[in-house]
Amino acid sequence: MLKIRKLHRYLGLIMLLPMICWAITGTIFFIKPGYKNAYEMLKVKTYPLEQSITIPEHSSWQEVRVVKTILGLHLLVRSDGPQQKTMHLKADTLEPWLKPKEADIKRLIEDAFTGNQERYGVIESFDDNTAVTSTKVRVNFNWDTLSLSQKGNDTDLINLIYKVHYLQWTPWDGVNQVLGVVGLLFLVTLSILGIRIYLRGRR
Repeated sequence: MLKIRKLHRYLGLIMLLPMICWAITGTIFFIKPGYKNAYEMLKVKTYPLEQSITIPEHSSWQEVRVVKTILGLHLLVRSDGPQQKTMHLKADTLEPWLKPKEADIKRLIEDAFTGNQERYGVIESFDDNTAVTSTKVRVNFNWDTLSLSQKGNDTDLINLIYKVHYLQWTPWDGVNQVLGVVGLLFLVTLSILGIRIYLRGRR
């Protein structure tokens, strides 16, 4: 009985830090403070089409989308093939629409900010398809698909909390998996020992 109590006590001490982390991070996951902004789906702002567009048939085109932005009319075509590459064309001429100048890209991105100006502010720097805003939000831009994605300090913090909760405490995936399995085994063992101590105490 004494050995079981000692083992239970030692396992409890070992699991104290992970259990505190689980409790705190689990509460955050339940309440989800700041999740809406942190994981907001930022999209290019579009406008109603004011004219009809005639799109010719093409055997290799699987999906066609016409989009109007602050820069004009875009034709996004997903072609057939193993990679299903997206082509970005000018809707009026069907010519490839090459990536525009940085100033135009900034206009396009900042136009998308109008839905949540408080979060994004204005662009302070732009490099290699990534814009950094005055609120320290990083916005990645893909011209081929005309898509945006965003990450802020709040996103990084929530991702860190996620890693803490699931015992991803090291840079190595293999080690993190071992920590997770060991943590669960310790928790199950702790529960079993606790039940045995309780049942023996009632005899």
